[in-house]
Amino acid sequence: MLRLNELKLPLEHPPEALRAAILQRLKIKSDELLGFTIFKRSHDARKKNNLLLIYSLDVELRDEAAVLQRCGDDRHLMPTPDMAYHFVAQAPANLAHRPVVVGFGPCGIFAALVLAQMGFRPIVLERGKAVRERTKDTWGLWRKGELNPESNVQFGEGGAGTFSDGKLYSQIKDPKHYGRKVIAEFIKAGAPEEIAYIAKPHIGTFRLVGVVETMRHEIERLGGEVRFQQRVSDVLIENGHIRGVTLASGESLRSDHVILALGHSARDTFEMLHARGVFMEAKPFSIGFRIEHPQSLIDRARLGVNAGNKLLGAADYKLVHHARNGRAVYSFCMCPGGTVVAATSEEGRVVTNGMSQYSRDERNANAGMVVGITPADYPGGIAGGVLAGVELQRQLESRAYALGGGTYAAPAQLVGDFLQGVASSDVGSVEPSYKPGVHWTDLQPSLPDYAINAMREALPEFDKQIKGFAMRDAVLTGVETRTSSPIRITRGEDMQSLNVKGLFPAGEGAGYAGGILSAGVDGIRVAEAVARNMLSTSR
Repeated sequence: MLRLNELKLPLEHPPEALRAAILQRLKIKSDELLGFTIFKRSHDARKKNNLLLIYSLDVELRDEAAVLQRCGDDRHLMPTPDMAYHFVAQAPANLAHRPVVVGFGPCGIFAALVLAQMGFRPIVLERGKAVRERTKDTWGLWRKGELNPESNVQFGEGGAGTFSDGKLYSQIKDPKHYGRKVIAEFIKAGAPEEIAYIAKPHIGTFRLVGVVETMRHEIERLGGEVRFQQRVSDVLIENGHIRGVTLASGESLRSDHVILALGHSARDTFEMLHARGVFMEAKPFSIGFRIEHPQSLIDRARLGVNAGNKLLGAADYKLVHHARNGRAVYSFCMCPGGTVVAATSEEGRVVTNGMSQYSRDERNANAGMVVGITPADYPGGIAGGVLAGVELQRQLESRAYALGGGTYAAPAQLVGDFLQGVASSDVGSVEPSYKPGVHWTDLQPSLPDYAINAMREALPEFDKQIKGFAMRDAVLTGVETRTSSPIRITRGEDMQSLNVKGLFPAGEGAGYAGGILSAGVDGIRVAEAVARNMLSTSR
């Protein structure tokens, strides 16, 4: 097989045009092309009125060597690389203890799945509920304002990514193509096959529910065990080595290999690990609001006359501005055709996030508009301690709860009022999607002045890139505080904690991922490290 990149065709090309373009590009006859598959399809929207589709294809030819020699000057033609996943180990039959995976979000799912596929029969401990029960609890907050602190957007089967856009793209370096393994397993579990080749694949919340459930059944079929409502309350460390975990129920589990796939909101677990001396450090994250526009406005700005084309779907965007006060303001977790959702996991606090279904057909587009902060900004500054970022998150979320009226409604403001520094009193042309509802107010008290000032400067700049971005009636909903983990549970090259052997920090909560795909990739990497370590210590 040969990989042919950068093959460009008009947006509305007929199906047969793709084969014809391959023949023309490679200068071959029809009978010399035995077949082809689409590896990647993206689009070039720089010229909105002349939008092109860009293909990468794996082509099967009668005489690949001759074509390579003839097209030697074409830097976009090369042998197809081996992107298949290869297991690094196979579990022996006499393992003394099974590995434990704490957390069953994307990182924990893929860590457990790969361990199970290698025969290590992992035990997964998830503090929340199974995904369908969890969905009911989550809707309880959105519809009734009733929060279950152990079963919500953050905690439960599938992790925070289940109630998101289900995006499956990332900018991480992936030389071993673990991302292809993640995509392949999602498809095997029922995700749409197109996620293997479209440029910005996504699954969406409702489809993710079934996919996650199917993956759990596969882990169990392979000998793994998934236990729900099992919160880890303590760890047993002896002479610098993990020896097991204790659950909130009082039960203890013996294990010399524990993967921490906690997610970014496991604050009580962070506190416990810190108290037990597990090395961790404060890290930067970002704070801000959710911003909502009509999806039709974004489509027109990004796609021009092609707005509404079913092949392109709802348009997205990615924006950044470096403010005069030194702060970076940027769009985060953009959800085309989606909704703003309540994402708190603690009582008396308001947190926002974004979510889309697979169809992305809701009337609004939303994204986080956030400002980068560092440990120097946390309470007490750099001397404030490892968990000072958690304390800042809690302060801002409690403030948002109060500004929203103390009912899990979120404080909200029209962009025009925000820019003028006056409180909003009613909705404009953009209906906010946040449930259980918004409370119109002035958002300035919700965040530090440096963040408010940077965002006020950024909005008119963003409007230059997307006409209408700073429209008066666009809606800001506060607050977005859980963009990433405020701590890093630092690990070495062997993927183990710096000072506790057998403890493998992983994924978003440990500070090593940011999204479904990167978390899944990190879960695979850590699973391989665990497998190698278990084999070496069992000899």
